[in-house]
Amino acid sequence: MRQGEDVRPGDVRRPGRMAALWRYALAATISLFGWGTVLVGAAERSWDPALAWFLVGDPLLGLVSFVLIRWRHRRPALVAVVLSLFSFVSIASAGPASWIVGSIASHRRWRLLAVVVPISVVAGIVQERLGLSEETLPLWASLAFGVLVTGILVATGYAMGSQRELLDSYRDRALTAEREQLARVAQARAAERTRIAREMHDVLAHRISLIAMHAGTLSYRTDLTAEDQATAARSIEDNAHRALSDLRAVLGVLRDPLQPTDATPERPQPGIDDVAALVEEQAHGGMRVRLSHRVADGVPATTGRTAYRIVQEALTNVRKHAPGTAVTVDIEGTPADGLTIVVRNAAPVGPAAAPQLPASGLGLLGLAERAALAGGSISHGVDATGGYEVRAWIPWES
Repeated sequence: MRQGEDVRPGDVRRPGRMAALWRYALAATISLFGWGTVLVGAAERSWDPALAWFLVGDPLLGLVSFVLIRWRHRRPALVAVVLSLFSFVSIASAGPASWIVGSIASHRRWRLLAVVVPISVVAGIVQERLGLSEETLPLWASLAFGVLVTGILVATGYAMGSQRELLDSYRDRALTAEREQLARVAQARAAERTRIAREMHDVLAHRISLIAMHAGTLSYRTDLTAEDQATAARSIEDNAHRALSDLRAVLGVLRDPLQPTDATPERPQPGIDDVAALVEEQAHGGMRVRLSHRVADGVPATTGRTAYRIVQEALTNVRKHAPGTAVTVDIEGTPADGLTIVVRNAAPVGPAAAPQLPASGLGLLGLAERAALAGGSISHGVDATGGYEVRAWIPWES
């Protein structure tokens, strides 16, 4: 059987060349031993039709038996009955006849075995009575001997069939485990692609919103000095380069696993310690933002990464929908209480100076999904003062 080939129920697994070779050798040994034993006893017998059949017809019928045994899998019933009938008059057919009994037992063909076994036992008795030997055993002894030999053949075939089924079950288990492993790999790849999509949204939305804000400033502020315009242009250029760099970092997980070992390593994913740098970057970009950080040491990497992305997306939403408002970012947590993130912006005063950025519709949905995947929860909405608040809680070990 070729690797990866499926085995349908009821299919007969044929032995390989080596297995078939030793079966032929064993059958030939049985036939030659039986035929040679009778030949030694008939050495001093005068020529008669019985001796002529034994020397000529018996071996020819034995050769025909060895040819018929090749079709034992395609036509098991026909081959079994024919070989059993051959064994009535041919000692040289004893090997193939014994082989077919074991083959039927190994494949659990009990109805056929119930027909073949009595024929084989009777054939042995008849062969002894009609043979060239003048001395014969009592009928009960011949019957007992025939039943014993046939029983050994049946037991041997049954044991070989059980061993084959055991090996088949091990092979099926290995194939099933391989399929399950491939399914797990495919599922992991799909989950990784989903994670990459969230990372791309968070990272690129943050950078592009900064670019759009500075571009809007250049478009609507006509009172800017040349230095202010140059500063805004440099900010646009810097954030564009950072967006490309972040995009390469996020898509780095899709690189070919056979890439050279000296390739540039991917930079680590941001965590809780990078929130301060994020807030500072927003402040340099013109946002009035304040950070309150009261978190115990030893925040797990996954928890810290989730917290960072929540703060990043919340600040991006503030820049899109409430530009120019004051923002507070409060993060506190302990291993016992978990991590709480609150991002709140005050109510906008007057119309926005620049048009709102296009909304993707995935920001708050992505935040809720991140919190749920981490085992936490998130809520958001307008508070009593007209401001907007995003509150998230994440277990310490998310």
